[in-house]
This record gives sequence, structure tokens and C-alpha cells, in this order.
Amino acid sequence: MATLDTKGPEASFLSDIIQTCGRKTILIDIGTSNNKVKAAHATDASRARSASPAELLKEIAAATRIKVAGLLASGAISAIVAIAGGKGSAVFGEVVSDLPYGFPKLLVTSARPALLAELAIHNDIMLYPTLVDFFGINAFTARVLENAGRAIAAMRYVPAKHGCERKIVAITAFGVTTPAATQCVARLAEAGADAIVFPANGAGGRKMEQLIAAGEFDAVLDLTTTELADELMGGTASAGPDRLKAASRRSIPQVIAPGAIDMVNFGPPASVPDQFRGRQFYSHTPYTTLMRTTPAESAKIGRVTAERLSQARGPAAVLWPAKGVSDYDREGGVFRDADADGAWLQAVKDNLRPEIVVCELDCHINDPEFAEAAVTWLLKQLGQGGTSRADV
Repeated sequence: MATLDTKGPEASFLSDIIQTCGRKTILIDIGTSNNKVKAAHATDASRARSASPAELLKEIAAATRIKVAGLLASGAISAIVAIAGGKGSAVFGEVVSDLPYGFPKLLVTSARPALLAELAIHNDIMLYPTLVDFFGINAFTARVLENAGRAIAAMRYVPAKHGCERKIVAITAFGVTTPAATQCVARLAEAGADAIVFPANGAGGRKMEQLIAAGEFDAVLDLTTTELADELMGGTASAGPDRLKAASRRSIPQVIAPGAIDMVNFGPPASVPDQFRGRQFYSHTPYTTLMRTTPAESAKIGRVTAERLSQARGPAAVLWPAKGVSDYDREGGVFRDADADGAWLQAVKDNLRPEIVVCELDCHINDPEFAEAAVTWLLKQLGQGGTSRADV
């Protein structure tokens, strides 16, 4: 993919490199100068006058998205690469948003870093920042394009085979819940199941929800629901409003735990919003400042957790660790606050559908007995005929 009105020579150069590696290429133009979408606008004078560049790019992206989906369905493509600046990068992000996880998506771009960070949040795009702009083929752009061409030529998408393979469980983890996740992964492996762990950092939770919705998992062990704290309190690790929804819609078994709901993530201390002055903070790293949630905030997180989990169509359970929800929230820990934690539990009980079980455990979330209880419940559901990806 490329904007041929501005990056035609670069697209031709890249195509030649890929073909010398033994791969065939299909060139897709997403430029605005000679694109069919713009031509359609030109036939309607009033529409052409009112259409903004953003609207035009959105329509080009939508049309290209359909074309790429058709090429994938027909088996015509097994990788995709784009050469783009800011506008083209935004279009590429839209176009590849529905392509499967693991499908090679390489973006060679001169776009600003903030845009690239936003794209990385939403998809498994491989980014190749050029640092120089594209104004034809020169000593610098030739190096970049040759590397990109050889890299994408070496990649090929192979669809996953479904059937009698091992069950796959999605798990959420954070640094402060890593011991729990590690124990769950080991216990699942002993039982013959695979675990895919997602960092609960916003991008991880968002991608997990997308893959659950796509039918990639047999069950979810949502140990670390901290992203809800960031969503509701304006932190930097929010996974958006769709967090904790996909498993309920897919009817697959899910265990929910309050991992790291004791904290909201911000950047360096200077980046913390003024409205939170005077709160309890802890410097996790020089670039990450954690804020302890209050009882009122914890109750809000618990209420939203219960409301979303109450939509579950399949087996669901809540596990509560009475002795703390993170490494910082244990006896003597910097965030230990039993009252705030208890507010989450009470809000869950007050708002959860009655038939969904809440299991209260007298242990810390990172204690072995917590992991054992979570995995045992989940395996029981799967052993009793938990819905598989192929059956949904």
C-alpha cells in the first residue's frame, strides 16, 4: 500500500525488492489525487466542497479495507506492507484493523512518533520509522526500503488450525500480579492447556478483548482488571470502554479477580493531573507514577465490574483475595488498604447477578492457593464441556 501520488517511486522500488526475494506483489493506491473515492466525490459538486481531508481519507480507508479483506479471503495475500507519511499511516491503521493477529503488517513510515504509538495500541503492526522523509530514492531511503522489502518477503501468514488442539486460556498480568499469573500458567500447562498472557497496560487488555471476540480463546482468567481503574479515573493504562465484555458475549468461561485495582497509572510525577494533588502516590519507575485508589473509587470499579460481568452468557466466577490485590497491597505494603479493597468486594456483591458465584479466599492474590482456586474452577468448566472456539 502507498500513496502513489506522492510515493510512487518508493512503492516501485519496494515492490522490486520483494519480487527479487521470490514473492509476488499487488500494489494498492491509497493516494488522494487519483483515488476512485475522490473521483466519486468529484461527481457531486456539493459533496466535494463539504468533504474534509479526514472524511476523504476515512472513505479511502473503508474502501481499501474491503478490498484487502477480499484478497485475504481469496488467499491472494499473506502479508502487507505500506510506505506512508502521517495520512497514509492513519489509513493503513484502519485498513489492517480487521486482519488476523499474526498476519504480517509492516508500516514503513515518516509519521510523527505520537501517531505511531496510537497505531501500536490498536494492532500488532510492525513499525519501521524512517526518521527521514520520503522524497524519492536516495542513499537513506534505499537502505530503509531494501531492509523493509527483505523483511516482509521473509514473513508469511499461516492460519491457525482448529480442532482437537489444546485448550487456550487468556490471562491478564501486571508486574504486581506476575507471581499469580506465573502460577496459573504452570498449573494450566500441567493440565494440558496453553495460556496466553496479556499485560494489563491498556494496549494488552484491548488486544485481548479483540482476540476473545474473534474466537481465539476457550476461556479467560482475568486476574488483573486494573485497566478499569485507569478507564474510570483517567489513568494512562485504560483499555477503553469495551474491557470485560468480549468473554460474556462469546459465552466462554471466565474468572474475574481484582488484580491491581488498588492503583491508577500515570507517567512521571509532573504528568499527574492537578486534581489529584495530595493523594497517595508511589514511584514504580522514573516513568510510572502509581496512585492508590480510594474506597469510593474502588467501589466504582467494583460496580462497573459487576455490571459488565452480569452480561455473561457463559460460566462466570469472581475470586476475592482478602489479604491484598497486588504486591504493593499486602501486609506492610505501601498501598495496603483493606477498607478500599473491601469497598470493591461489596460493590460487586451489590451489583452482580445473583447466580454468578463470588468466592472469598483468605489469602493474597499472589499466594499459590489463589492461583490453584482460579485454575481449578476454570478447568472444571472446560472439563464439563466449556465452549470451544470451533463451536461458538
